[in-house]
Amino acid sequence: MNKTKWKEMALYILAAVVAKGEFVGCYPLIPGFFAAAYMEEVNRTLLLVFSIFGMALFSPVQAMAKYTMVLLVTGAVIKLVEWAYKSCRTYIGAGAAGVSVLLLTMAGELLLIRNRSMVWMGILESVLVVAMVLILSPLLHRFMEEGRVSAQWKKGEEHRAPEHGEKLQTYAKSFNGLSQIFSHMESFKNHFEPEEMGKMQQEITGKICMTCDQCAICWQEETSPMYELFYRLFHSIEKRGTAEEEVHRELAGYCPYSDSIVEEAVGVFEKARLNLAWYNRLLENRGIIAEQLDAMAYIMEDCAREYKDVSQQESRLLGTVKYRLKERGIVSREIHLYQRQNGKLSLQLKASSKWGNCVPVKELSKAASQGLKRDMVPGKYTRSLIGKEEVYLTFEEDTMFHTLQGVARLTKDHAQVSGDSFSFLELDGGECVMALSDGMGSGIRACKESEMVIELIEKFLESGFQKETAIRMMNSAMVIQGEDGIFSTVDLASMDLYSGVCEFYKIGAAATFIKHGEQVECISSGSLPAGIFHQIEIDKSSRQLRDGDFVVLLTDGVLDYLKVPMPEETMREILETIETNNPEQMAKQILERILLFTAGKVPDDMTVLVTGIWEK
Repeated sequence: MNKTKWKEMALYILAAVVAKGEFVGCYPLIPGFFAAAYMEEVNRTLLLVFSIFGMALFSPVQAMAKYTMVLLVTGAVIKLVEWAYKSCRTYIGAGAAGVSVLLLTMAGELLLIRNRSMVWMGILESVLVVAMVLILSPLLHRFMEEGRVSAQWKKGEEHRAPEHGEKLQTYAKSFNGLSQIFSHMESFKNHFEPEEMGKMQQEITGKICMTCDQCAICWQEETSPMYELFYRLFHSIEKRGTAEEEVHRELAGYCPYSDSIVEEAVGVFEKARLNLAWYNRLLENRGIIAEQLDAMAYIMEDCAREYKDVSQQESRLLGTVKYRLKERGIVSREIHLYQRQNGKLSLQLKASSKWGNCVPVKELSKAASQGLKRDMVPGKYTRSLIGKEEVYLTFEEDTMFHTLQGVARLTKDHAQVSGDSFSFLELDGGECVMALSDGMGSGIRACKESEMVIELIEKFLESGFQKETAIRMMNSAMVIQGEDGIFSTVDLASMDLYSGVCEFYKIGAAATFIKHGEQVECISSGSLPAGIFHQIEIDKSSRQLRDGDFVVLLTDGVLDYLKVPMPEETMREILETIETNNPEQMAKQILERILLFTAGKVPDDMTVLVTGIWEK
């Protein structure tokens, strides 16, 4: 017999023993304990039998008759409520038991026409029964579930957590090792080594000098002037791309085939330069691969430590959550509580409706909030209703702030599409990200460039990569693609909706503005666009946002055509005069003001993103 069965037997025996609890001629423990235990997942028939058996042993016949009727009425009311509403809250069961006691007490006393003061005793007894049910119900549930939660946690700890974490750590070490192998390969070469020049000399002499009758005379002695002449010839071609006149004349004084030698040397050097360029490109790609391997190792380590399982430490809270879910007719199992790196909680469980009806997930989030004593909300991809089929649910601790976004954009005059692309993302962990990219030029090609940048950043961030890592991997992809002129700006703003801290990442992007009430702050950048160099410079800064602040991201087409000495100051003045609290209206009003400076013309693609943040 397992532990749960033993606990159920203890519950039945306790239902019989409480019949000994007399209080001024009343037995409030009998209906109180019965109602609390009746709402648990036990055999209700056995519970009723043991309760009646206990009354037969320890209670007078009159009391036995009264409380037997109370138990039957209480059980019938709870079953009726469960049938009608597919759940029964604790206060309903407590009310059913208390009212049953009161009605039967009053009926009995009125029929006997005895001391009317006993009616007041019945009222007090009913109040005591209600209080006992409200107190005993969560205690009994915790008693029944404590072993299950502990056993479940141990099982998950043995079979899931160590295996999952250790495997990720092992994979991360493997990727780090591969990254170091690629990183320690040969470095970039900007010139030719003496050995390579010797091979080029052999190639030239093999084609021209070997057919000459004077070859042995020119190359037999190591002190021959031809060695020095070839050395000077190679260096002049390496620096200038052709032979110097002085070197050419000296070579002609020694060799009748000087013109052929110079022409062949230039061709050999062109081929060697091409090979050197491809060799450096290969090394650059190896560096990019090493960086990507490092990023993969980092995200694996991050995933291994992102969640800390606190199910065992908070087993009482989990028991309370299960109790609140049970009240709402929800069967839950495999319930786990995790703590993120920022200290916020994440609840994960499998749940189904006990009665097969559809239950809103919002009801479950209320139960989770009551049990954990924190505001919990459904996860990003959690369904809105659950039924009889068991589903996997996630609840996250609610954020302190919420945001609203707005966008306004104009396409360059005579252009078919805008070269600017943008995105608003809500990431796990309470982050809101706004991203803006301006492709070089305008039209379809610029649009494709900026779209590729935004799509890559979206995929990396949604996969769990850090912002800097995502930007660097996006840049690596653009460099590897290797097409000339594929350059795009990157402007990223990431808001932590728990703390209100906003981090800004800028690569060749225009200035960003933060509107604090009537004050406006400007954040500028001087870095180059992405896709030019393998190693990029990311301008990073952070600001603390407050209730009612607005973050404004815009492309350089908005500022460059203001035609004023200090466009950032002009934009600051424009934002100070805008009074709307609607992000969409604010973005549109900004472009309307800009068009006053350009006489209604749109000389370049213009995009404005606005995000407002407020406390909940």
